[in-house]
Amino acid sequence: MRRLRGQERAITGNQQTSWAFADVFVAEDEALRWARDRAYEAGLTSVSNGTGGALRLLAAAVDAKAVAEIGTGTGVSGIHLLHGMRPDGVLTTVDSDPECQQFARQAFRAAGFAGNRARFIPGRALEVLPRLADGGYDLVFCDGDRMESLDYLAESLRLLRPGGLVCFEGVFADGRTVDSAVPPAEVQRLRELLRAVRESTALVPSLLPVGDGLLCAVRRGPV
Repeated sequence: MRRLRGQERAITGNQQTSWAFADVFVAEDEALRWARDRAYEAGLTSVSNGTGGALRLLAAAVDAKAVAEIGTGTGVSGIHLLHGMRPDGVLTTVDSDPECQQFARQAFRAAGFAGNRARFIPGRALEVLPRLADGGYDLVFCDGDRMESLDYLAESLRLLRPGGLVCFEGVFADGRTVDSAVPPAEVQRLRELLRAVRESTALVPSLLPVGDGLLCAVRRGPV
């Protein structure tokens, strides 16, 4: 039955159970559990199983050879991306915390990836990204400072080849993005990001309800 515009279907208990099942559908191995434990100890939030599985799928779907990651963390998202990438693919991952990147190195090694599969660059994303090659990446994954989201989008459009993917983690902001209350600055910035991606003529967008929300878009062609 067709619903009228503006009418929303109620979320049932069965739907919530189904979403929870989907979020744990991709099983974690020992390396992923180790990396997630290190993140917990450091007070960091890692991507969920469902988000990681989606990243793995998307990297495989675009046959990714070159991926840029903003926010290394302790390597949870990086392991998923590497699993989806081509065997000769290289993940370039940027983070301002070198100690976390050392944990990620260990996690990648424990997951069976050779050292040349990842390039670790310490530093602020907006200082590092301009040094990366135009059109040289198949996928850009953004899990950094929410206040810099629009800047990440601009850099991603430059970095991506036509047909490449950009993904933003955490766009639901624990439900605050759709809350009617006056939002904090970072949530307002996420709303601006969502609007910019949805209205861009250079992007084909989708918002995936995995983890805390995964905003994805394919770069259609020249910006």
